[in-house]
Amino acid sequence: MAVKPDWAGVEAGRYNTATHRRLRTDLRMTRQKLPIGIQTFREIREENCYYVDKTAFALQLVTEGKYYFLSRPRRFGKSLFLDTLAELFAGNEPLFRGLYAQDHWDWSRPASVIRISFGGGVVKSRPELEQKIRELLDINQAALGVRCEQPTNSGCFGELIRTAHAATGERVVVLVDEYDKPILDNLTAPEIAREIRDGLRNLYSVIKDSDAHLRFAFLTGVSKFSKVSLFSGLNNLNDITVDARYSAICGYTEADVDTIFGAELEGLDRERIREWYNGYNWTGEAVYNPFDLLLLFERRQFKPWWFETGTPTFLIDLLTERESWLPELGRLETDADLLSTFDVGNIPTEALMFQAGYLTIDREEEISGSYFYRLRYPNREVYQSLNSYLLRAWTPDAQAQVRHRKSLHRLLLANDFAAMQDLFAAFFASIPADWYRNNKIAHYEGYYASVFYAYFASLGLDITPEDTSNHGRLDMVVRFNGQIYLFEFKVVELAPEGRALQQIKDRGYAEKYRAEGAPLHLIGVEFSRERRAVVGFEVESG
Repeated sequence: MAVKPDWAGVEAGRYNTATHRRLRTDLRMTRQKLPIGIQTFREIREENCYYVDKTAFALQLVTEGKYYFLSRPRRFGKSLFLDTLAELFAGNEPLFRGLYAQDHWDWSRPASVIRISFGGGVVKSRPELEQKIRELLDINQAALGVRCEQPTNSGCFGELIRTAHAATGERVVVLVDEYDKPILDNLTAPEIAREIRDGLRNLYSVIKDSDAHLRFAFLTGVSKFSKVSLFSGLNNLNDITVDARYSAICGYTEADVDTIFGAELEGLDRERIREWYNGYNWTGEAVYNPFDLLLLFERRQFKPWWFETGTPTFLIDLLTERESWLPELGRLETDADLLSTFDVGNIPTEALMFQAGYLTIDREEEISGSYFYRLRYPNREVYQSLNSYLLRAWTPDAQAQVRHRKSLHRLLLANDFAAMQDLFAAFFASIPADWYRNNKIAHYEGYYASVFYAYFASLGLDITPEDTSNHGRLDMVVRFNGQIYLFEFKVVELAPEGRALQQIKDRGYAEKYRAEGAPLHLIGVEFSRERRAVVGFEVESG
């Protein structure tokens, strides 16, 4: 068993010994290889790559429990952490020299490790799933030097666990990576997704039935499917997804960036790094997505590296189908139960966006034993990129919206409101009538204001939607270039024309912002559903 460490002084994997401080100081001065795309712990250690020590987390898991589940967004280091666990249990001590685990782990008791990963390839049917599972079981049989005789996959899995235990006398470790990927790959085909879900449930139920033969089990994935749908046979999993102690189990903390990657920071704006990429939080310490920072350090450019690795087509389709009010997305509220209500055909917007990494936890509140969460965009990369992507999906001419976004930035710098009115009028006027007839989202009353908001958000501007004061609720506040812009939107079929700007004045919305001492611009924007156009754009500055 693991030697139980002294957790005093251990905080999120960083321990305060003189040796560790010296090691971090040395690393800060030495440039190492960036482990871009490398998910193999051995390669990272042997090839002198940067490595953020997560072994204190691993030891804490092993000493405090047996069965765990962790959900994190894609490209967040889940596979690397599982590989680290595999090498730890296998007893490969040389790989851990200089890390926390070296002096806190019993290296005399290596265990057999069964590894299952659905990360490679796409499974498109239940038969393909069964074939994939058999391939994975065959790989593990060859690696462990054992053979199972049972004809079914679940039977073979159970036999493999028992046989490996008998062969070594040590209980077995099971590590499952991307446990949910076969389901997620088929969400647009619900019947197939359900069949695949049932097949995976048969496989995972073996873990609970093999308790006597298991030392440790850890499952990871992007989504947390409800226990009723997928884990009904494995209800003893400890879900550490939203656990403050493990918020930084994957990802890089601020301290990691300043110490481990200190040699890479020269020439980069530290505050801009924080604004663009930090902010993911699971009720504990905030972290950066590793993929973002590694690409930033290699390319030296601030770009949406993580966002561009996967097009969230299913998410965009869902937001479109549900006629989502875009200003609301970055400040959704939910509870623990809703975040876990994720199943084929029943995917709340909040759960999907949180689990996929497009929203993160802003704050947690406990009320009479129930936990409630306020969600937000984690950082500028996600906020800007998601709104830009939605803008492309919700407008028919991608090239035109690119030109308009660039023009909008220039016009804001100049406070050229007349040209800004012409810009949006031209945009809505350019949408073909057929596009309106054939796209459900265009009939949604909030479509015009959502698109208007998305233009500003896609530039990464500081926006406060539906800002509340004792006078009421203002639709949108934009802070840019040392100035404040107050927007109110109206659909003229629902309110008299000329009321948008007047409402800002009548309700005294500007009073809240005058104390900031910045120039104020009050802007009323009015849309017509029937004419499919901007029909009012009034501005009052001062």
